[in-house]
Amino acid sequence: MSSTSLIQPDRELFSWPPYWAACYGPAPFLPMTREEMDTLGWDSCDIIIVSGDAYVDHPSFGMAIIGRMLEAQGFRVGIIAQPDWSSKADFMRLGKPNLFFGITAGNMDSMINRYTADRKRRHDDAYTPDNAPDKRPDRATLVYTQRCKEAWRDVPVIIGGIEASLRRTAHYDYWSDTVRRSILVDSKADLLVFGNGERPLVEVAHRLAAGEPIGSITDVRNTAMMLKTARPGWQGVDSTRLDKPGRIDPIPNPYGEDLPCATSAPAPADDAAKPIVVQMPKPKPWEKTYVLLPSYEKVKNDKILYAHASRIVHHETNPGCARALMQKHGDRYLWLNPPAIPLTTPEMDSVYALPFARVPHPSYGSSKIPAYDMIRFSVNIMRGCFGGCSFCSITEHEGRIIQSRSQESIVAEIEEIRDKVPGFTGVISDIGGPTANMYMLRCKTPRAEQTCRRASCVWPAICPHLDTNHQPTIDLYRRTRSIKGIKKILIASGVRYDLAVEDPRYIKELASHHVGGYLKIAPEHTEEGPLSKMMKPGMGSYHRFKTLFDHYSKEAGKEQYLIPYFIASHPGTTDEDMLNLALWLKENRFRLDQVQNFYPSPMANATTMYHSGKNPLNRVNYKTEEVTIPKGERQRRLHKALLRYHDPKNWPLIREALVAMGKKHLIGNAKGCLIPPASADEARQTSRAPRGVQPALTRHIPVKSQQRKR
Repeated sequence: MSSTSLIQPDRELFSWPPYWAACYGPAPFLPMTREEMDTLGWDSCDIIIVSGDAYVDHPSFGMAIIGRMLEAQGFRVGIIAQPDWSSKADFMRLGKPNLFFGITAGNMDSMINRYTADRKRRHDDAYTPDNAPDKRPDRATLVYTQRCKEAWRDVPVIIGGIEASLRRTAHYDYWSDTVRRSILVDSKADLLVFGNGERPLVEVAHRLAAGEPIGSITDVRNTAMMLKTARPGWQGVDSTRLDKPGRIDPIPNPYGEDLPCATSAPAPADDAAKPIVVQMPKPKPWEKTYVLLPSYEKVKNDKILYAHASRIVHHETNPGCARALMQKHGDRYLWLNPPAIPLTTPEMDSVYALPFARVPHPSYGSSKIPAYDMIRFSVNIMRGCFGGCSFCSITEHEGRIIQSRSQESIVAEIEEIRDKVPGFTGVISDIGGPTANMYMLRCKTPRAEQTCRRASCVWPAICPHLDTNHQPTIDLYRRTRSIKGIKKILIASGVRYDLAVEDPRYIKELASHHVGGYLKIAPEHTEEGPLSKMMKPGMGSYHRFKTLFDHYSKEAGKEQYLIPYFIASHPGTTDEDMLNLALWLKENRFRLDQVQNFYPSPMANATTMYHSGKNPLNRVNYKTEEVTIPKGERQRRLHKALLRYHDPKNWPLIREALVAMGKKHLIGNAKGCLIPPASADEARQTSRAPRGVQPALTRHIPVKSQQRKR
């Protein structure tokens, strides 16, 4: 399908001439010690990757994919995993890299990895041997970069991974409750790679190897750097001219306006004749154009301008038409090039065919790494997500365009798991990705795909240009479960049910063959208020999916259940919304064990709502209605407690809230009640408690008026 797209790369990922060190060939594992380097015959590393995760040589771990891909380009790549950050010593264990340090906090943002949604320290880390905590620092990208600069001041440092990617501009930081500068400024790194890094890193590595200084590499897509002025030849437009703040002006359609390449008149034969006039195609309106965002200083002090800047950033993410972005930080400018062209199917196949060992590095011995145990028998079949859910960072990091592998590539990986991975019993735990059922789905109109600026292809309704034919996924399921030695193919990735109901054949295939008793889906809420802020479909799609799933499960003679996921305390949620959700859960006999409070992660649209009180999905200005924001520990506890209405530990808090809301009739033993009345012991304890304590009810969070002329 990728061959039909107008968004094509300038250069194929593996077309670069291999670096001279390719003669060493692939290593069994990328070395983590000098002894391993000696065994390989290396006197030095060309590139050293520093990561906050333990080193697992598996394509679900970012450091392994990047390391193996750079190795395939001919570079000698070493890894320093979870270093001791108290000094520079551990960052020098592999010596000085010839080209650059690559820094990543790991597969997760280090702050999300270390703290809960209630800002409390976690006591475990799934990406660390034996689930041990405290093996990475807070804001790991900043700390690792500082130590690398201390160790080898003249070596370029390139930061990437999801932590750097989602903090590439000035961003709201939940843990400090303030707007922080771009991570590129705070880290003092030389270059930032955002999103999936294969294409930009390959180009940067080869250009550095050819002797080009890091400071002159300013034109690679998917990269950001600090500049004194805009890049030469680029024209700027102030973002407030695009959005005052208000509607984003659409980019004119450039197609059908191209001039002919030459005049139609025949060329004169004599030498004195006039030369042929060649008219070049008109440049597309987004080429060589950058958008100037409000400065860091302005968005830090003005929540409306922050929401405006967030809105602009999210409208400049389509690699087919995105403009560069520029944002002033002090006396310099952050420059973000447009996103990289997505990988084609042959490129994806080549990446996943790299010689991964598919197990943790031997130095960990018998230690268990929980994140690896979860995915060691799973296969990633695609990247990207066009859902655009406002609380999720996948679209911001991987993009809206789905990048899919071929059937042959996926089958080859399953066969490799069967033959190579210890402990395999014949069950593939998942074939999926960010979602289970976006494989090979994309825009049916390549030209529309290139110029579209929608934040989501499925909200508020499914775009008529979107291909919803699940036949490629059905064919993949059928082929993979017929592989010799495979007993079962399970689907553990979340199913996008509003897409699935567009093709009931998929639901039948799923329910008949690929569910192990339970299937997880994510309605996230039942009420329109929060759903409209989440960019999620209404419950009508859920009920249609459940009806079809139950029907096909019964037809297959199987007893199977849906496990829905919900979010508490999301922007746009009132106490009454959460109460209605709790009543729905009870009516449908759901007792949720694992529930989550909204976690404001960097760059997400919902985080912008949380911080600013405005909705960046619509017009943003000083007069627009404010979004209801559940804030404060007590209110967030209440919303989470309502999701677990069945837990007696939550009943006192819920009773208090119901009385304050005028919903006392929901306390009792009758069928329509949510929770039982207090027992005699509870009543006595309540009578001894201090009077006048009321639960924090949902309220509008006021945004301070700005006394400034616009």
